Amino acid sequence: MNPVLTTLRAGLLASALALPGCGRSGAPESSAGAASAATTSAAVPTLTRTVVMSGLSNPWDIAFAPDGQTLFVTEKCRGLSVRLADGSVVRLFGTSGSALVAPDLFCYGQSGMNGVALDPDFAGNRTVYVYMASNLRTHPRTNRVVRLVLAADFRSVVPGSRTDIVTDIPFKDVRNAVADAGAHSGGRIRFGPDGYLYITTGDNHNATLPQDLTRLGGKVLRVDRSGTAAPGNHTPSGGDPRIFTYGHRNVQGIAFRPGTGQPFTSEHGPNHSDEVTALVAGGNGGWDPQNRPGLNCPDGYCGYAGNPTTMPMTDLARFPSAMKPSWNNDARSQGTGPCTFLSGTQWKAWDGRLAVGIMGGQRLVILGLDASGMATSAADASLPAARYRSLVQGPGGNLYVVAEKAGEVWRVVPH
Repeated sequence: MNPVLTTLRAGLLASALALPGCGRSGAPESSAGAASAATTSAAVPTLTRTVVMSGLSNPWDIAFAPDGQTLFVTEKCRGLSVRLADGSVVRLFGTSGSALVAPDLFCYGQSGMNGVALDPDFAGNRTVYVYMASNLRTHPRTNRVVRLVLAADFRSVVPGSRTDIVTDIPFKDVRNAVADAGAHSGGRIRFGPDGYLYITTGDNHNATLPQDLTRLGGKVLRVDRSGTAAPGNHTPSGGDPRIFTYGHRNVQGIAFRPGTGQPFTSEHGPNHSDEVTALVAGGNGGWDPQNRPGLNCPDGYCGYAGNPTTMPMTDLARFPSAMKPSWNNDARSQGTGPCTFLSGTQWKAWDGRLAVGIMGGQRLVILGLDASGMATSAADASLPAARYRSLVQGPGGNLYVVAEKAGEVWRVVPH
């Protein structure tokens, strides 16, 4: 790769809103990209992009240790690794070659080793959490959240420390008429400012799952560090108390607004309507891909059978009190995945805005939000086209990006 530093002007390509209606060794870091055209506002930051890891295989998520130098990364079909402060990379947990082998880990379709999150007290307890597909239980297999404790040098997992804290997240075990097995598992995990772990799950292309309050698919869960339901979830009567919100399709992004701590999700639509939504405890996302008169629904799953009117992402006709989306991607579906808030004066006009990664559309969208959480502006950051799989604001307030197909982690520095 050509080690030429690339400065990219973050273009303010405003779009009209359609609101609802590794080098794996310690090799030197390299830079990449091409300059974009100058744009309109001096208040928009200039972005410098540097590749900090390459050669990864389907990287999915990242997390920084409090030292700001130790970087944890998941690869869907390999597991959890750590890039240490000296640049060396150690495989910690996963397939053969890991310090701790997880014999039950498998990858299929969209599923495998997905999200990673560090305990809020990581500096003291060295505890890390991952979301993974597991065959410990069969017929059907499941997704689960696993807690691990690392050795003091971060090079291994403490023997016997693996604890599976959530074991019953649905996995699509069998192909159906709309897609192969392993689809729509969700998989993002993040600790909120309240100290609880938020877990996003998917609908498995199962028509009844999103609105079924006894099962964990198509939900956002909120639990403590042992996997027990957190207080204040306001789960509707009769529902699993770990459920924070329900009626989702396949949430793969969650972030918390600075100042308020309110969680926002980013979620890709079927053949229309990617959405960003401000969550409220006990809220319904309004996705209900079943029982649609007049639609041809293969295997009873109506999710791909209609349009924004006949099969809406947020069905306000069926669920008038459903959480209204903050932003709708011009009624398009481009594979909306991760999101994170940008915070700090170095981000200039983008301070406090929500960065949203578009995987299929291969772009990064910057959303301005009003006090109520509704989008007021949308701009494309002029970064290279990539499958934006994870976004994390890391050391120094810089943005770190997982570019999945490229097998890279980028550092994006605003100026």
